[in-house]
Amino acid sequence: MENKDDEMKKSQVVEARARNISHNVRCTECGSQSIEDSQADIAILLRKLIRDEIQSGKSDKEIFKKLEEEYGETVLYAPKFDLQTAALWLSPLLVAGAAAGVWGYKKHRQKTNVHIMALNLVRGVPLTPKEKETMLDLLIPPPQGLTPSSLWSRWRDR
Repeated sequence: MENKDDEMKKSQVVEARARNISHNVRCTECGSQSIEDSQADIAILLRKLIRDEIQSGKSDKEIFKKLEEEYGETVLYAPKFDLQTAALWLSPLLVAGAAAGVWGYKKHRQKTNVHIMALNLVRGVPLTPKEKETMLDLLIPPPQGLTPSSLWSRWRDR
């Protein structure tokens, strides 16, 4: 009885490992499916090969390496990081950086437009430094978030 339980547990472990590996291997015939989901002849053969390799005692890494050597790097869904795949791995960071740069530029430009408008208004008009400062204080919008007036209104409403 105990021997049957051990065999059953071992077969469940082999099956779970085989499914895990099969989900991460692309079908060479279909291209868009894993060999676990594909019913192509090559996928069935690869699933059997994986189970045989597991039963012979090989680790997952060794099995992936063997598949990569026999069928090329494209058979794996997660390519390794090297010089050739660096653009693939780094492209999300580049897109996020570009988006942050555009957002920052727009915010900066939004703030500087007020200064440009104010300077255009006073061109050719002789103003004292105090008048220029007052004018800029009136034209520049308050910073987002906490301002003295918002703090005062919160405190007053308590």
